[in-house]
Amino acid sequence: MNPISNPALIPPGAVGGSASPSAPASRPAAPAPGAARKPARADGAADRPAGAAGAGGSFTDALSRAHESSRLQFSKHALARVQRRGIELGANTLGRLAQGVDRAASKGSRDSLVLVDGTAFVVSVNNRTVITAVGSEHMKDNVFTNIDSAVIA
Repeated sequence: MNPISNPALIPPGAVGGSASPSAPASRPAAPAPGAARKPARADGAADRPAGAAGAGGSFTDALSRAHESSRLQFSKHALARVQRRGIELGANTLGRLAQGVDRAASKGSRDSLVLVDGTAFVVSVNNRTVITAVGSEHMKDNVFTNIDSAVIA
């Protein structure tokens, strides 16, 4: 038996070139004995692991869904309070509020009071919804109930 007739023994540079004339042309290696073979896909697409892009959308779609679910929502009541009380909601304030909600969520909180620069936000942590907002000038004599945590952000 010619040692080059075994495809595993053919050096990388010798494939299809300087091998002996009696050597067979390059062919795919046979599967290991007892190994299951996957049938070829009819659509010609490469096999993808379960949960890959073809199963539920692209990575970009998944990332945007995750980003949307991490955004804070404001209830109608909270929006009315913010507007009526003149509470400023700049990008910095919203970012710190979101970080405070993330910290409360990491501790298992359900309803939290998040304080950002003297403004109090009562937030439903599970659905990331601001329930109400109270500015520092309206906090005197207020009692916050139905919360299980407080975060200073």
